[in-house]
Amino acid sequence: MKAKVFAFDVFGTVVDWRTSIAREVAPLLNGTGIDPYAFADQWRARYQPAMQACRNGARPYTRLDVLNRETLDDLLAALGIEADEATRADLAFGWRRLDPWPDAVAGLARIRARFPIVTLSNGNIALTMAMARRAGIVWDAVLGAEATGLYKPVPGAYLGTANILGIAPDELCLVAAHHSDLAAARAAGLKTAFVARPMEYGGAAAPDAHMAQDWDWSATDIADLASQIDG
Repeated sequence: MKAKVFAFDVFGTVVDWRTSIAREVAPLLNGTGIDPYAFADQWRARYQPAMQACRNGARPYTRLDVLNRETLDDLLAALGIEADEATRADLAFGWRRLDPWPDAVAGLARIRARFPIVTLSNGNIALTMAMARRAGIVWDAVLGAEATGLYKPVPGAYLGTANILGIAPDELCLVAAHHSDLAAARAAGLKTAFVARPMEYGGAAAPDAHMAQDWDWSATDIADLASQIDG
């Protein structure tokens, strides 16, 4: 079957989390000697372990906004950085203010002209909605973890999204910059589209580079993917 809906991973695929978070945290780190990009990397490193507790049943599904605040508090404590409540709350919501990659807004609009586009992200609805409004991104629906109650790469996160849309798994295509995400989606029966984001980690190799496969589509960016779909 052909893909009927394109579902996008967001963090790293559509938006540049690393540069954006470094910008957000820079004022707090001024004079500490801590590099804002290193801080962003350390905060992001706490992302998967925080979700894992929800995946394995150690705690119920908990919105990413909440997890982001918990991991921020943990990181600030580990680094010995003092920050008041207002600063912490604002910085935790920095994940709602991530900038899109330069190709993302126009590329998504091109794909949306032909197909419905939705999110299949670990971001919660309020977070993703705020990010989209700030960036000028128009989604047909904000789906993913909060809609299914499951964090990727649990199979139900992918299958539940297809079920919500009323389509078969192989009629849904996940678009992601992460081979691990795509591998899990393929195992669940989805179609797959890889978008290269060589600067997601500041030019360093992606941690899941070894999981690359021959995906259904492989593109240099979302604009390139739109051109391939148009063709």
